[in-house]
Amino acid sequence: MLEVRHLRKCYSSVVAVDDVSFSIGRGELVAVLGPNGAGKTTTVSIISGLVTPDAGDVHIDGKRLRGDADPGKRRIGLIPQDVALYDELSARHNLQFFGALFGLGGRAADAAIESVLTLVGLADRGGDRVGTFSGGMKRRLNLAAGLMHDPDILLLDEPTVGVDPQSRNAIFENLEELKRRGKTLLYTTHYMEEAERLADRVIIIDHGRVVADDSVTRLRHSLSATDRVSLEEVFLSLTGRSLRD
Repeated sequence: MLEVRHLRKCYSSVVAVDDVSFSIGRGELVAVLGPNGAGKTTTVSIISGLVTPDAGDVHIDGKRLRGDADPGKRRIGLIPQDVALYDELSARHNLQFFGALFGLGGRAADAAIESVLTLVGLADRGGDRVGTFSGGMKRRLNLAAGLMHDPDILLLDEPTVGVDPQSRNAIFENLEELKRRGKTLLYTTHYMEEAERLADRVIIIDHGRVVADDSVTRLRHSLSATDRVSLEEVFLSLTGRSLRD
């Protein structure tokens, strides 16, 4: 469903993404791990079309994306790391706005709003101003906004940053349900336990390059013959223990 081929992006003398390639199938959730500055967010930004690569291509269902006007981009939903909501508007009005960006209006928009609010557990708070929401509720509404146009592919950039355990578990359940529906999910995170719970496969990026792409089980076995080694130990063995500020 999603394939990236030989992506490269430089900012002056800094190589942010260096020949990154991978693919994700329908109904598959792939977690992307990496130290700070490894190139995770830049990779997601290239796939979503927010950043133009210096080289490489993004393909959806076998078709190459060609610029901002490519209709294939409608098949992508982006849930950014920063909450992208308007505090002064209600949850429902926020979703109306994001739906309108994709041409949704009238009954179609109303049906989509009710569907996504129900999915994220906010059906009873649709009329409330977002400024009154907790951090976890805003994260869940942020996810709902990215689902308004019913995309086939979801790009989630650290969607659980700063939320409480209950909200994080609710987001996990939302993602597991979307996976059951056949959505393709690319999920960046710093939390190893999230990758262990959710991911069919883990991609580890360091210094802009893919250094591992495999299941959690096989990554563990690459370091030890037993399952006792943690994903964090695998991660540190591949990326080192020096601080990344």
